[in-house]
Amino acid sequence: MFAADYPFIDVFWSMLIFFMWVIWIWILITVFVDLFRRHDISGWAKAAWMIFVIVLPFLGVFIYIVTQGRGMTERRTSEVQAASAAFDDRIREVAGAPPSSPTEQIERAKSLLDSGAIDQAEFDRLKARALA
Repeated sequence: MFAADYPFIDVFWSMLIFFMWVIWIWILITVFVDLFRRHDISGWAKAAWMIFVIVLPFLGVFIYIVTQGRGMTERRTSEVQAASAAFDDRIREVAGAPPSSPTEQIERAKSLLDSGAIDQAEFDRLKARALA
C-alpha cells in the first residue's frame, strides 16, 4: 500500500480513533486508581464496582464518573494539597529557611541563644522581627 492510496480523511479518521482509544484507556485507569485509593467503601463495594466496570465498560465508567465524580475531585484535590505541603516542608528543611510561624522563629532563636551562637541583643532583635 502506498501513501497515495490512503487518503487524508482516512489518515485523519485513523488518528481520531487511535486518540479516542487512548483517552478511553486513560479514563478507565483513572477510575481504577480512584477505586483502589478509596478508604470510604469496603472491599466488596470496590469489587462490585470493578466487576461492573469490567463487564459493562462504557456504562460502568460513565455511571461511576457521574455518581462519584465529586468524590473523585475531592480525593484528588486533597492528595495534591498534601503532596504540595510535604514538598514545601521538605524544601524549607533542605534550604534551611526560617520557620514560617513566629513561635517557631522565636524557638529557633532561643535554641541559638542557648547554644551560644548569638547573644541576648541578637535574640531580642530576632524576637522583635518574628513578632512584627
